[in-house]
Amino acid sequence: MPTYDYRCSKCGGMEEVIQSMREYGANPSIPECCGNGMERYFSGPMGHARHSAQFGDRHYDGLKATDGTPIDSRSKHREYMKRHGLTTTDDYRETWKQAENERIKFRKAEHQDRQLRETIAREFYARQR
Repeated sequence: MPTYDYRCSKCGGMEEVIQSMREYGANPSIPECCGNGMERYFSGPMGHARHSAQFGDRHYDGLKATDGTPIDSRSKHREYMKRHGLTTTDDYRETWKQAENERIKFRKAEHQDRQLRETIAREFYARQR
């Protein structure tokens, strides 16, 4: 039977509700705390963040690709992805950082876009007539 975790947004109190998926889908039993319904809380497997897939490399344990190739470590996973022409979000970290810096420059009017500057000047001049 699945366990659903709830947390109170006011006091931070926690409560577990054991309910079948059918019951949860049709009529979820939402506990109340501090006079309001509690919010669903996703704590990860075994109830603690350190057991989640984003903590360390635990999610690689026993991991295999769809073709059966073992990718049970970060280096094996990255090597497999590269060999098959696939990518992960990590591969775009520098691209995203550069794009963010360009957006910051644009918002501060520190960018050097000659064509944009000329277009704005032309529109400004045309509307002044």
